[in-house]
Amino acid sequence: MKRILITGKSSYLANQFRSFLSGNENYQIDLISVREGWKDSDFSSYDVVVHMAGLAHSSPKDDEKEKYYAINRDLAIEVARKAKQDGCAQFVFMSSVIVYGSHHTLITKDTPLCPDNFYGDSKKQAEEGILVLQDENFCVSIVRPPMIYGPGSKGNYRLLSRFSCVTPFFPNVYNERSMLYVDNFCACLKGMIDTGAGGIFLPQNKEIVSTVQLVKEIAKVHHHPLVVLKGLNPFISLLRKKSLFNKVFGSLVIDPVLSKFDFEYQIVPFELSIENTERSTNE
Repeated sequence: MKRILITGKSSYLANQFRSFLSGNENYQIDLISVREGWKDSDFSSYDVVVHMAGLAHSSPKDDEKEKYYAINRDLAIEVARKAKQDGCAQFVFMSSVIVYGSHHTLITKDTPLCPDNFYGDSKKQAEEGILVLQDENFCVSIVRPPMIYGPGSKGNYRLLSRFSCVTPFFPNVYNERSMLYVDNFCACLKGMIDTGAGGIFLPQNKEIVSTVQLVKEIAKVHHHPLVVLKGLNPFISLLRKKSLFNKVFGSLVIDPVLSKFDFEYQIVPFELSIENTERSTNE
C-alpha cells in the first residue's frame, strides 16, 4: 500500500485526487492543512508527500508579494525538508507552467524559466530550493501543468464556459493551447507515485486545441447555437497585448515530447472531458 500525505486540505486538486483513488485499497490518502501546527505532525508513516498548498493567481497585487514568497516558496521548502527529515521516499511539488512566463508560445526542453511576476518567480524559487534536497533516498518530482479544468474548477475555464453558453457569436481567432483535464492530471500523479519517478513533469491532454474549439465544444454540450465570425479578427488582433485577451486568445503549447512518460495518463479524450465537466457543473 502507498501511504500518501497531501498538503492543502481545501485544495481542489487534492480533493479531486483523493476522489480519483477512492475505493482503491492500494492507496491510503490523508489531507493536512499547513496553516498552523503542521510542524508537529509526524510524516514518517508516509511514503509520499504531495505539496498542493499555495497561492495561485496569475495577476497578483503588489502588496501581496511578501505573502506569495512566504507561502509559495518558503513554506514549500519547509514542508519538503520535513518530508526528507522524517524519512519519506518521495516529494511531489505542484508548480506551474507559469514559471516559463508569457514570452513563449511553444515550451521545449530548451525554454528558459522566465516568470513574468512574483507569483511565477515564487514557484521557480521553490523548485530550486526543493530540487537541491534530492538524493538517493529522497526523490523529488516537480509538476508544471498548464490550465487544469474539470467539474467544479474555477478560473479562466469557468469564465469561458459561462460566456460560451450565452454569446450568440465568437471570433474565429487561430491559436493553440495545451490544457489538462483533472482526471488526466490525477492519472499522471498516480503514475508518478506508482513508479517513484523523479524530475520535471509537464503533463497535458493528448489533444492541443484552440479557444474556438473549446468554446464550440462547450456550446455543443449545452445545445447552445454559436456562430463563429471572422469579421472580429482585426479587433482581436489589436487587443493581443492586453493580459486578459492574451490569456484567452494567446497560444501556449507544451512540446508533446515533454509530456510522454513511462506510464499512461491521457485517459480521457478532449471531447469527453468537456462533456464531463459541463454536465457535472450544471447538475
